[in-house]
Amino acid sequence: MTTLPLTRLLASLVCAAALGQGQLAFAVDMTAPASGQAPDAAPALGLLQAYDAALANDPAYRAARHENEAGQEYKVLGKSHLLPVLSANYSTHKNRADITTASVQGDRTEQRNYTSLAAAVQLRQPLFYPEGIARYRQGMAQTLVSDAQFSARSQDLIVRLVTLYAGAQYARDQLEQATAQRQAYAEQRQSAERMLQNGEGTRTEVLEAQAKLDLALAQLIEASDNLVNANDALAAVVGRKVTALDPLSNDFQVRSMQPASFEEWKEVALANNPEILAQRLAVEIAREEINKIQAGHAPRLDLVASAGKNNSDTINTFSQKTNIASIGLQLTIPLYAGGSVSAAARQAVSNHEKAQADLDTRTSQVLVELRKQYHLTQSSVSRISATAAALRSAQLLVEATQKSVRGGQRTNLDVLNAQQQLYEARRDLSLARFNYLLGFLRLRYSAGTLGMADLKDIAVYFVASR
Repeated sequence: MTTLPLTRLLASLVCAAALGQGQLAFAVDMTAPASGQAPDAAPALGLLQAYDAALANDPAYRAARHENEAGQEYKVLGKSHLLPVLSANYSTHKNRADITTASVQGDRTEQRNYTSLAAAVQLRQPLFYPEGIARYRQGMAQTLVSDAQFSARSQDLIVRLVTLYAGAQYARDQLEQATAQRQAYAEQRQSAERMLQNGEGTRTEVLEAQAKLDLALAQLIEASDNLVNANDALAAVVGRKVTALDPLSNDFQVRSMQPASFEEWKEVALANNPEILAQRLAVEIAREEINKIQAGHAPRLDLVASAGKNNSDTINTFSQKTNIASIGLQLTIPLYAGGSVSAAARQAVSNHEKAQADLDTRTSQVLVELRKQYHLTQSSVSRISATAAALRSAQLLVEATQKSVRGGQRTNLDVLNAQQQLYEARRDLSLARFNYLLGFLRLRYSAGTLGMADLKDIAVYFVASR
């Protein structure tokens, strides 16, 4: 079912007003395609198709992916502090020297023009380097933080996508219901007008029906705007124009909650939530920062091996060629750095305590959100049952009221009120179902276990249009 653009709707309303109050030309064609758009031009976008498109086009997810790629290099950078360093240098120069020699016969000056050459290769392998060990552990932890953050962004994409997809479909449902409601009120207005003309109704009933119709028209315009906005928000994530979506299935079956108890969900969240994991790793990084700073007081032992070749490297080695190879140990002992090491260590200890406090805060926030989504998911089941019962009751009420009007026991206003109650019951049931699906996902997102399998479980609730 295609929707009417707002401009087309307003044009229809203007035409209706021009026909006068007595003529009900409010039959806006809500099934007509938009200008320049062929009927059924684009197939409905399924939820799984939307997810595939979001993986390729969502800017936030693409940024997270590249951020994770950069984060993989932390472990390489950290490991580099424990691996050997190989360096080479080569230099050659043109030299001119005036050498004056003093003797009893007098000073004698000799000029030398020569080319000097120096080349060397050096290998340095840390043997005892506490700071390098701390840097290595930091690098590994930073990469794991990047992985945890990317996991959180990946799960967030699923939640954002389903929220926007459900929001767009809900807006579409509301437009359809607003269209049906407007049509019902238009028919009720016509019925009240006929009864007045036949002497069976009152002018008040006509005015009541007209007021309901005017309100329905305003709600129709609002529903049309909401649908446009919801489609635009979804299109920004999937990277393509959204014209139609798979509707929510009428055969809506609530799944049993697994695991059932909150304590089990809490254990899962503490073990799997990526935000908690990332903060735990931040504590580990802060701890290694302490070790790295304190290593400024520790000695460093390196294995150093070198090979070099010199040719007239200095004036004292003129016309001499030397080949030198050496291997040995180099011990570096820090003695005093102006107190900077101690100050930095105290600063690192404070930062570690802050990271620990941040972990406690993040854990509390996650568990509060987990409990909220757990209770919302549970209450959604009851809310769906209650709103479904309310819808059945509202349908029966409309039928009974219409029969009572024909029997002279009820008035046209009673029918309008019953119809209003029916549309509100349909809206509440639709909203309860969408909230249940979102609660299903957000509960698993808070627990840190949301994945493709859960998205497929949600996708079966949306059926392709026939």
